[in-house]
Amino acid sequence: MAGKVWERFTQDPRDQEHARLRASDADRDIVNDVLGGAYSEGRLTPEELDERSDLAARAKTLGELPPLIDDLVTLSSTSPVVRDKRAEAEVRYRRQRQEALFGFITPTLICWVVWSATMFGGFPWPLFVMLGTGLNYARVATGREDAIATIERELEKKERRRLESQKRKEPGGPDEPGS
Repeated sequence: MAGKVWERFTQDPRDQEHARLRASDADRDIVNDVLGGAYSEGRLTPEELDERSDLAARAKTLGELPPLIDDLVTLSSTSPVVRDKRAEAEVRYRRQRQEALFGFITPTLICWVVWSATMFGGFPWPLFVMLGTGLNYARVATGREDAIATIERELEKKERRRLESQKRKEPGGPDEPGS
């Protein structure tokens, strides 16, 4: 449950990009739920509960909320960067699966239309097209976790190359004369 707390927020308040955004009543309610649970488990005194609840009620930005509960839940259950890479990999996988499905349906339909218009009673050769394109779709559809892991590795490689390139461009970087 503790790791799921961060997923309940409208935006992850641990992410620096989101920390400056205004907190909503729903975001404050999440903090109060965590505080109430910690109090009922005996991890907070009544005074601590009151103090933190007051701070949550007065919080204007998302960045003010994590310090109120950071000693009650795991901060790094899934870091925003890792979750973003996973989410991006899942989006790319869904796109690959959709492309494989269209790569199966489109030629299959075209071939069956051609076959029915030209030689309706002959050998159903579009079955071969269905087999070839269907195998590709089945491979993509059944290898979800492997495909996502591969995409994540590609995203990490890209990010490393981007960071290395950025370091080289910085003043005093490895490509600078005199360094």
